[in-house]
Amino acid sequence: MVRRLPSLFQRKFKAIICFVLFLAVVVHMALDLVLSVSHNSCGCTEKVAKPLGLLSPTSMISVQDKLHGRILQDFSGSNSSLEKGVQVDGRTDAPLQGHHAKQQAEKEKATLAGHSKLAALFDHPLYKTPTPKVTKRDKLFATKPKVKLFVRSSANPRPGTGSHGTTFNVVLPEHVANPAWLQFYTGINRYELYARHDPVLQTLMKDLATQTILSSVQKPGGTQLKLIMTFPNHGQALFKPMKQTRDQETPADFFYFSDFERHNAEIAAFHLDRILDFRRIPPVSGRLVNITKEIRDITTDKKLFKTFFISPAGNVCFFGVCSYYCSTEHALCGKPDQLEGSMATLLPDKELADRKSWRSPWRRSYSKTKKAQWELDDNYCSEVRQTPPYDDISRLLNLIDMTVLDFLMGNMDRHHYETFEKFGNSTFLLHLDNGRGFGRHSHDEMSILAPLRQCCIIKKSTFLRLQLLSTEPYRLSDVMRESLATDLLLPVLSEPHLEALDRRLQKVIAMVENCMKTEEHEEVLINDSKEQQSRKRRKA
Repeated sequence: MVRRLPSLFQRKFKAIICFVLFLAVVVHMALDLVLSVSHNSCGCTEKVAKPLGLLSPTSMISVQDKLHGRILQDFSGSNSSLEKGVQVDGRTDAPLQGHHAKQQAEKEKATLAGHSKLAALFDHPLYKTPTPKVTKRDKLFATKPKVKLFVRSSANPRPGTGSHGTTFNVVLPEHVANPAWLQFYTGINRYELYARHDPVLQTLMKDLATQTILSSVQKPGGTQLKLIMTFPNHGQALFKPMKQTRDQETPADFFYFSDFERHNAEIAAFHLDRILDFRRIPPVSGRLVNITKEIRDITTDKKLFKTFFISPAGNVCFFGVCSYYCSTEHALCGKPDQLEGSMATLLPDKELADRKSWRSPWRRSYSKTKKAQWELDDNYCSEVRQTPPYDDISRLLNLIDMTVLDFLMGNMDRHHYETFEKFGNSTFLLHLDNGRGFGRHSHDEMSILAPLRQCCIIKKSTFLRLQLLSTEPYRLSDVMRESLATDLLLPVLSEPHLEALDRRLQKVIAMVENCMKTEEHEEVLINDSKEQQSRKRRKA
């Protein structure tokens, strides 16, 4: 009995201690609950939260903002980058005002506002000038042309020469009864290849970049490899494959007639021509082509097929048949079979709408030693102006437009140009075959501007647009960069080439201004409306 007393006392003591602790916990929880309810009812959340070591939602945002600002401050390397003035969640707080933060804010502001230099350019009054009224006689096709598809091959360049080259009429399915390429054809007229804001243009360019390729054959003739590709909607495109990277410059020792034809130059030329408001280059899009599935496996061109091989690196390559750069040493190879290229809309077949080829009076000699007459005679233009069709000033003005385009691109290879036969001498010039542009960004070939320098005339509308493109809101390099950003092969041009556009533009403007120092403004800047009126009188 005596022995059990201590153990009984111990158990009772432990029970009492546990009860006291449990009571303390219950009382503490009850007090917390009462305090929380009473303080919330008076809107004093922050005062209750602080003693408990917690932060209110507003305080947490403030701390996060300050921490974020501190991190940016540490990276900026400046202790004074936090100053007053920026609102966060409706409150004035300490912001970051470094140079990079300002640039980012401007970009975000421009994005939110939907700012677009290209859209602003096309919305400018100079890009809204009315075009002459198009009559039935002024349309390339008075009625919708019959769809006539000609599948060419390098073995048989013209219809009727064999089984590999065939011409046949096509009955289009109902769902493709009016494809974009056919709408493009019906829109061609005496004054323009396509309208300024024609919605068909975007659809056509999308087709060039995405339509399934049903047929690939080599285009006959020419100095370098080109393919004609056919789509399910019976549209056709001219494919120029990638031959060199964006950053490769044409070597200074290369003659202009031995230079590569660049796929990205074809793409950029179309965008530049549209920005200058000439609209004389058919739509072009970039595309990534599978050499195996979209060329080798579907071609009916036996000569082209024989040039395919697998390189030591395991890539699919081919070189075709042409005058230059068609050999194993100049083969076009995929990675392992993917190859970039430009897809240009083919103009209507010459059997439907014949074109006339004109030799440029400022054509180069294409000799390593001999020079052309215009390179030796500064008064050469006076002789040209007495020779048809250049005795009509409209033809000469259109040629000088083409000269400006070529100079901005650095294209020295404009030996011929074409016009639609139906329109005679009174029409625009087609700016085709621009693959030798954008070769050297570090050099400005002033000889390209010989027609402008020797004749000292230019369309007033062209000069006003050039001046507009030299101003900050419409800077040529910026609108080109924005326009080219829509292409699948972004970036189409390297930054040095875009910068060269601004530099060359200033040189064109300076040359015109120099002409105006020696001649009357009216003799240098030819008013387009007057020129069109005289054209109408001649037609009548």
